[in-house]
Amino acid sequence: MEKPRILSTVSFVMPVLNEESHLESAVSSIFEQKGLKMNQMEVVLALGPSTDNTNSVAERLRALFPVTIVQNPSGKTPSGLNLAINTARNQVIVRVDAHSQLSPNYTAQALDILNETGAANVGGVMKAEGKTAFQQAVAWGYGSRLGLGGGAYHVGGQAGPSDSVYLGVFRKEILEKLGGFNEKMARGQDWELNLRIRNAGELVWFDPRLEVTYHPRSNLKSLVKQFYDTGSWRAELTRSHLNKANLRYFAPPLMVLSVFSGLILTVFGFLFGLAPTCLYFSVVLLAAIFNQKLSLSARLALLIVLPAMHFSWGIGFITGLFHKR
Repeated sequence: MEKPRILSTVSFVMPVLNEESHLESAVSSIFEQKGLKMNQMEVVLALGPSTDNTNSVAERLRALFPVTIVQNPSGKTPSGLNLAINTARNQVIVRVDAHSQLSPNYTAQALDILNETGAANVGGVMKAEGKTAFQQAVAWGYGSRLGLGGGAYHVGGQAGPSDSVYLGVFRKEILEKLGGFNEKMARGQDWELNLRIRNAGELVWFDPRLEVTYHPRSNLKSLVKQFYDTGSWRAELTRSHLNKANLRYFAPPLMVLSVFSGLILTVFGFLFGLAPTCLYFSVVLLAAIFNQKLSLSARLALLIVLPAMHFSWGIGFITGLFHKR
């Protein structure tokens, strides 16, 4: 079977909501892509109802670059993506997050991989980086098996077929054929779309050369909300597609259940119930003490960040199992 030919014109699509501090750097990284001329690319921003100066930044960028703006009244990520994709003129769609920056060769390499593999979607590694000690601790959690559990697009791996990838570079015809992103999925819409792509007999391809810098949440409140929501929607996907679920998805909820059931046993006088809690926090403490990649302040932040990630994700997952949307 002949592999589909991919032309070099590309549309970058980005849903945007309250991203005043990140939007300019994200868009600038697009127009710093090597191997593409200005007339080969367009950026489509789907603007949600932001409460900061995001829309003013977007208008300023439109005056400087070939940027198209569409309104996304719901502010939801999947609806914004679909609005941007429907507006896009080119046959290759590159999904970009406002919290991210593409590496300079990202798009050119992705086009080569699309041609070489015949894939419907290719993607690579989320390279989390933080500026503050808190963000650096979160970034370490993203890239560690003790943090998010070791998915290839977080910790790296060999190039090849994959269940899902970070963001993604798509053949637009596949997105049109499958109806785009599922607008009912507030989180996890990328995994759900990639599942439909694979069920349609198409290929999703991971390549570690495709790096995207990601800037994590900068405070505890937003981190907890992000991970609770992600865990809740992961439960929704797991319930709907149990045979496709990775076992690592069950680690945080099992940890939460072990710790809380152990504490209840302790209240009733069974001191061995403290074992799961002691074991969990010993692992967290050791991860902080022997971490050679982080500064002292970031290691101290890790003592808060890892439990926040694990417990909020795990509690969200448990809640999501019993709450149907």
